[in-house]
Amino acid sequence: MNRVILIKYGELSTKKGNRNFFIKTLYENVKSKLKKYDVKISKDRARMYIEFLDSDLDEIKKIIDRIFGIHMYHIATIVDTNIDVIKTSVLEIMKNESFKTFKVETKRSDKSFEIHSQDMNRVLGGVILKNIDTSSVDVHNPDILVTVEIREKNTYIYLNSYKGSGGYPVGTQPKGMLMLSGGIDSPVAGYLAMKRGVKFDAVYFEAIPHTSLEARNKVIELCKKLAGYTDQINLHIVNFTPIQEEIYKNCREDYCITIMRRMMYRIMEKISNSHKGYAIINGESIGQVASQTLTSMRVINSVTNMPVIRPVACLDKLEIMEIARKIDTYNTSILPFEDCCTVFVPKHPVINPRIDTSIYEEEKFDYKSMIDDAVESMNTIKVSEDMDNEFSDLL
Repeated sequence: MNRVILIKYGELSTKKGNRNFFIKTLYENVKSKLKKYDVKISKDRARMYIEFLDSDLDEIKKIIDRIFGIHMYHIATIVDTNIDVIKTSVLEIMKNESFKTFKVETKRSDKSFEIHSQDMNRVLGGVILKNIDTSSVDVHNPDILVTVEIREKNTYIYLNSYKGSGGYPVGTQPKGMLMLSGGIDSPVAGYLAMKRGVKFDAVYFEAIPHTSLEARNKVIELCKKLAGYTDQINLHIVNFTPIQEEIYKNCREDYCITIMRRMMYRIMEKISNSHKGYAIINGESIGQVASQTLTSMRVINSVTNMPVIRPVACLDKLEIMEIARKIDTYNTSILPFEDCCTVFVPKHPVINPRIDTSIYEEEKFDYKSMIDDAVESMNTIKVSEDMDNEFSDLL
């Protein structure tokens, strides 16, 4: 008996007129992630099917677990849609299992099949009870649920269910630009954006010598972990040192973080315009730090007309940390290498800044030309999950 990975779409099936686009994008993402394996992938409007080599199954499952757009999947046995073949196959499968109670659930997509679903449940249940003495039926809490999907050409039998990552396939939304620091929040924000179908470039603001090469490598490592949920991520590294030094030399101390963030947003908009980005994504969480009060967000946001997506805005720190552990970014994020947002934090940053004061402080230096220089001198790395980390010669 041959086996196949049977993928269920979940939320994609609600897309009506756009359904084919979402399914096709998922198909291309699965194909890309499994390109080094000997697989055959097919799809229809209800399911996707992956034929595989048994020796590759464990590795393939780990990859599928991280592909957005998959609601659930099963390792199913494929048999002919024939009552005798189905009965024999179900019994053979169950004889290899250890259980006391079971339930059979038949889904008859092929309405021309001669036996209705409820009757098929009784037929197959009777076969199991007759041939496996220790078994009994429990329709409420069985040890094993035997699912039989009867389709026109083939019937699929499976005992297992694996939860997928859900959401939409990456690439079903236009590209965003993720402000990726070395902290806990921004990688989680990137993960959640991808879950809604957003493919993104990442932007890291570097302030060497105030930040270290270890801090840069930390961000590259975080980017590699996020790349595990897509194919490749462009990481743009911006030399923020001259701007940051001018801010702290010329502007009042309590406004430095506000001014710094406003400069970052201006740079993000320029990078977005030149790299076809439709939104800025960041890891801001309401009230977590001085620059993330609603007043601060309004003042900082005022320098751009681009949408700013904050996936973790309404999560508390413990919730964000839980997701970071789940996606394996937490241990990297807590490595003790500071980014430019934490190096120069003033003792008493303003929590209710004013737009007019921010503008007044910014006019103390020629930030427009410095922003142009920062964007023009930007370096870009194409980050994949299995790449090397040696980029010490970038700046």
